[in-house]
Amino acid sequence: MYDMKRLGNLQTMGKLAPEVWEAFQRFDREALKDGAIPAKYKELIAVSVALTTQCPYCLELHRGRAIEAGANEREIAEAVFVAGALRAGAAITHGVHVCGDGKA
Repeated sequence: MYDMKRLGNLQTMGKLAPEVWEAFQRFDREALKDGAIPAKYKELIAVSVALTTQCPYCLELHRGRAIEAGANEREIAEAVFVAGALRAGAAITHGVHVCGDGKA
């Protein structure tokens, strides 16, 4: 099902709901542009988030944008491990709901 060509359907969606589409595009641009956090770091954050949400479209788009913003492969690799640590940490810390109440 995943195919970058399908992103062309965004244009159709945009025509069907133009106000919402334009608002989303503005929000996306504003959220990811240089600010207190430089765009390069925002794109590395986006890579990590895309790994945790497991969105292949976001992974491809934000990896490319991170590189365009000046990120290198080592920085991207570290962003991958940050995402992995957060996912693993969430599994471990959620373990408090199933383990440790003395009933096992």
